[in-house]
Amino acid sequence: MWPTLKRGVAAGAVVGLIYGLFTALVVHPLTASLVEMAHHGAHGHEAGAHSHAVPETTTAVVSTGSGVLWGIFLGGVFGLLYYFLEPAIPGTAAIRPYVLAGAGFLTVSVSPWLVLPPVAPGMEHQLAASTRIWLYAGMMLAGAALSVLAVALYRRIGSDWRRGAAAGLAPVAAAVVFVPLLAPATATAGGLPTDLVVAYRSLVIFGQAGLWVGLATAYRWLGAFSTDRVTLAHETQI
Repeated sequence: MWPTLKRGVAAGAVVGLIYGLFTALVVHPLTASLVEMAHHGAHGHEAGAHSHAVPETTTAVVSTGSGVLWGIFLGGVFGLLYYFLEPAIPGTAAIRPYVLAGAGFLTVSVSPWLVLPPVAPGMEHQLAASTRIWLYAGMMLAGAALSVLAVALYRRIGSDWRRGAAAGLAPVAAAVVFVPLLAPATATAGGLPTDLVVAYRSLVIFGQAGLWVGLATAYRWLGAFSTDRVTLAHETQI
């Protein structure tokens, strides 16, 4: 278990650093612009740019550090889950980390976002915080159930991986399409332009998707690197 956990933590640290830099250099500037627009209007941004130089630098450092910590935590959980669930994860050894990462992304992010999409600064929540927490937790459970269902359907049609993948992804695709249509609005734009809200949400989704893909890739690469080192050491002894 410990080698798997250490590999997950190492992969999470690497990917968390990249995610933290992405947040600090891309997401944070857009967030600051939205906050400025929401509170002071677009015309006051240039005037206050120099006065916010130090706080923005501090925020960038904090964002990067938070990304590393989040990556380490996520990588550790990923490693533990992979250790316990590997026999049940379909696919080859090279594919299984991506399957687990896809299930994690569906559970932690995609499923809750179907009802509670990312809220940009300046938008206004329609639901109380306690209601959002319970709703988010409930949608995470629904996402986990969808992941289990997808794997079960894939295994049921195991003779052809293409048909199995299509069967497994079918309920996921149906949820992504129909749940947002049935869910009530949980936030209002608060006067922000629609294109900025879409851009913010797209960045958040892209960042989280990249985090999970990067975690699976780093985890797989570290596993291959460890295997190569063991093989090389064995051949050297011989």
